[in-house]
Amino acid sequence: MIIVLFIMLVLKLAEVWIFATMSWWWIIGGACAVFVWFEFIERMLGLDKRKDHAHYEKIQKERVKRAFDKKTNRR
Repeated sequence: MIIVLFIMLVLKLAEVWIFATMSWWWIIGGACAVFVWFEFIERMLGLDKRKDHAHYEKIQKERVKRAFDKKTNRR
C-alpha cells in the first residue's frame, strides 16, 4: 500500500497521464488510510503479534533441534 501511494505521489508531481489532473485528496486520503491500517486495524486484528510469534517459534524450534543434536552426538 505504501509503495502504491509513493508511486501515485511521484506520478502526480511529475504530472504524468491521468495523475496530472488527479486531486491531491486521493493521495492524502490514501496516506490517511495507510496510517489508520498500520496504527489501528492491524493491531486490532493481531496481525503484528502473529509475525512476532511466528519468528520466536522458529527460533525456539531451531534451539530445541540443536540441543537434541548435541545430546545424540555425545553418545
